Amino acid sequence: MFNMFKEDIDVIFDQDPAARSYIEVILTYAGLHSIWSHRIAHAFYKKKMYFIARSISQISRFFTGIEIHPGAKIGRRFFIDHGMGVVIGETCEIGDNVSIFQGVTLGGTGKEKGKRHPTIHDNVLIATGAKVLGSITVGENSKIGAGSVVLKEVPPNSTVVGIPGKVVIQDGVKIKKDLNHSDLPDPTADRFRAMERQIRALQEQIGELQEERSLK
Repeated sequence: MFNMFKEDIDVIFDQDPAARSYIEVILTYAGLHSIWSHRIAHAFYKKKMYFIARSISQISRFFTGIEIHPGAKIGRRFFIDHGMGVVIGETCEIGDNVSIFQGVTLGGTGKEKGKRHPTIHDNVLIATGAKVLGSITVGENSKIGAGSVVLKEVPPNSTVVGIPGKVVIQDGVKIKKDLNHSDLPDPTADRFRAMERQIRALQEQIGELQEERSLK
């Protein structure tokens, strides 16, 4: 347990260039506080001490703005950057080396029973405001773009953007976790640009036909 706590601190230094000292990280990082509270709450949850587990998670939510259900399974070196508004559901399963940003929801799609929240595999990055909903799987080494809404399975080594989320990159190799939130592919904008090119081409053809008719 203590080794895991130390890993939670070390991953912050690895992922956040603003981290300057251990004392600063331990005392001021809400994401770290929420993860540590969850690890304690989850231990009580596994012992079926549900009230104590839920009480710990709600106290943590009050102080950090991050809501993690005590039933969620979270792996090692989990990193929450800033974190305000993050919600992680009861049956969510998160692998190792996963990073998420503020406003991310790993939630369900209704009142279904059983497994109703996402499974996030290792080395996944989920950017600001993204929503991953339902009992779906996000494959390892994948990235979810800021503001995306993901409702379907995501293959490994993929980048997903848009509403609903669409896979825009899948090359079968590990993708580095350096997602640039300001420079994401936009499949909707690409489609509109293609339509504009087609309209211009049609306008040119109509203009040529009109010129031919005027010459006759």
